[in-house]
Amino acid sequence: MMDVDRGIRVAVDTGDVTLGSEKSIQSLKLGKGQLVVVAQNAPKDIIEDVEYYAKLSEIPCHIYDGTSVDLGSVCGKPFTVATLIVNDPGDSTILDDLR
Repeated sequence: MMDVDRGIRVAVDTGDVTLGSEKSIQSLKLGKGQLVVVAQNAPKDIIEDVEYYAKLSEIPCHIYDGTSVDLGSVCGKPFTVATLIVNDPGDSTILDDLR
């Protein structure tokens, strides 16, 4: 669990990460991103949409073992994050960690 948290944080700090469900689903529809992470307490319809479009675009989908509040704080943000897309992991090993 800690590795995933650290991987997400390093990706946010050193790479390119898109935060937010609407933007994430938009990116997935366009086939953009290398990994999508969804908080386990995200609304059911959002999880379903994300999983559906991730599958269509063949982008790995990871259900984060924590709430959107947890995910927000891992990202270093003062708000909840239900969904995020890693476009470029930067110095993070998150893509390898979750494969």
